[in-house]
Amino acid sequence: MEWLVKINIQLKESILDPQGQAVQAGLNALGYNNVSDLNVGKYMELKITDLTDKEQVKEQVDEMCRRLLANPVIEDYRFNIEEMA
Repeated sequence: MEWLVKINIQLKESILDPQGQAVQAGLNALGYNNVSDLNVGKYMELKITDLTDKEQVKEQVDEMCRRLLANPVIEDYRFNIEEMA
């Protein structure tokens, strides 16, 4: 079985996001003054094969996020798992 996993990683709400502030300032300078609270994050897609149970996929992806893909001290992550045909 093959699974498509979509992962979103964002800085925790209490962490300053200087990159987000810089992008927001740039958009404001271009005249997009209605943009506020911009946050920059990471988005990843990956395929997982050889696992038949969605719960196994969930456990593996959660472990990958905690161990490498996200920094759990300053980042939150969420993911969506889709079964591929």
